[in-house]
Amino acid sequence: MLFTEEHQKLRATIARFIDEEINPHVDAWEEAEIFPAREVFKKMGALGLLGITKPTEHGGSGLDYSYSVAFAEELGHCNCGAIPMAIGVQTDMATPALARYGSEELKREFLAPTIQGELIASIGVSEPGAGSDVAGLKTTAVKDGDDYVINGSKMWITNGMQSDWICLLANTSDDKPHVNKSLIVVPMKTRGVTRAKKLKKIGMWASDTAQLFFEDVRVPQRYLIGEEGMGFMMQMQQFQEERLFGSASTLKALDRAVQQTIDYTRERNAFGMSILDNQSVHFKLAELQSEIESLRALVYRTCEMYIANPDDMETVKLASMCKLKAGRLSRVVTDACLQYWGGMGYTWDNPVSRNFRDSRLISIGGGADEVMLGIICKLMGILPRKKKTS
Repeated sequence: MLFTEEHQKLRATIARFIDEEINPHVDAWEEAEIFPAREVFKKMGALGLLGITKPTEHGGSGLDYSYSVAFAEELGHCNCGAIPMAIGVQTDMATPALARYGSEELKREFLAPTIQGELIASIGVSEPGAGSDVAGLKTTAVKDGDDYVINGSKMWITNGMQSDWICLLANTSDDKPHVNKSLIVVPMKTRGVTRAKKLKKIGMWASDTAQLFFEDVRVPQRYLIGEEGMGFMMQMQQFQEERLFGSASTLKALDRAVQQTIDYTRERNAFGMSILDNQSVHFKLAELQSEIESLRALVYRTCEMYIANPDDMETVKLASMCKLKAGRLSRVVTDACLQYWGGMGYTWDNPVSRNFRDSRLISIGGGADEVMLGIICKLMGILPRKKKTS
């Protein structure tokens, strides 16, 4: 994939924004376990960074997905994983279906101000009993007059303590699990919505993660995104952008972990020479960097295929491979780098240990590794055949 001058200008804008508006505050936001999303998103919206691939008629830039990948990759320049994740929810997880299938009225009311950074978005899929098993979710939205009445709960909701609206996946009929679900925009100030608590996590501290309850929450039926019963399909499409974005956002963070480890081990001496001078160390770091470049190539190839045909099953397979590889490689790279930092690697206020904690989520959120493997096996045609019952 070839990046143009326009891509490079976008990267430069993002890098400058991170240096000026994010990295100087990361340590304080991590300690507070929340960042001022409204303030940050308004600044990003003013720079046109929250609607890169969204329609121009609603304030977006209307660019192809290669610009979103460049954007996500550059976000790896942040000194934590939490802020890129929170931004990704706003740009590539909660809004793709709304942009693609929402009514013009709904897009004017929610998409346009989200692109401008005036509204904060969340995506509401996971529940206490249904994380990766999307088909098993229990939240319901029942028609009553001109409204939907929503009951249920959502768990692990990024931006959930600050969001203005949530793209909610709920059961709207008693039909089969893959055709009974719909995506509905739910304003978070609606009566009956409860932000139960901010969850304390292993990593990603600066990003608030909430448990939400919905009790007889009424929203107009016009807040339905697309057609009723098509929510599962639309959410599967949203997952492709989420997985591509998440994979791309790991790349520079992993580059940085390797480079920081090189810098540290070059200066740290043991047994009469620097740690880096040990062949086992510099060979391992070279191997890790090679693996990162392999992931980068896979992400770029998948992006090209997504641009050509976002609904092609080969694209779905490769996006799942990106997600799987990004999660596993993040664990391998950060664990290996932490080892070479020795006792310093085990301290809390250390860039590699933060990366180690933050990156562990990648193999869980947005579909666990095992789910990715199931998708890949299915599309390879190698899942076990179902036994016939007599």
